[in-house]
Amino acid sequence: MRQDALLGTITVEEADFPWLHGSFAPEPGFAEVKPWFDAVLAAVEAEAYDERFDAAYASIAESLTLLSPAGPVAEFLLHIEGGAAWFRWIEEPDAGPEGEGGERA
Repeated sequence: MRQDALLGTITVEEADFPWLHGSFAPEPGFAEVKPWFDAVLAAVEAEAYDERFDAAYASIAESLTLLSPAGPVAEFLLHIEGGAAWFRWIEEPDAGPEGEGGERA
């Protein structure tokens, strides 16, 4: 989801903990965010798991919401390539090292 717009639907076909894999059926609005996913895949293919990956994924993490059957998830890592999607997620946000909300150092 992007705000109130559905961007596509993932049909889970395989679970390989912690990843779920499935088919992706895009909605018309997905075309606007597809370049974000392409940039993430380019970073992964280049094995650039540092600032390049973080910069590429930031737009996805900040602007999109992944919905489970129970509702929005707190955090997720989602890849989409063509008609395939693979992702992992957690229901509750990371509480941080002190048990308070926020990022870990």
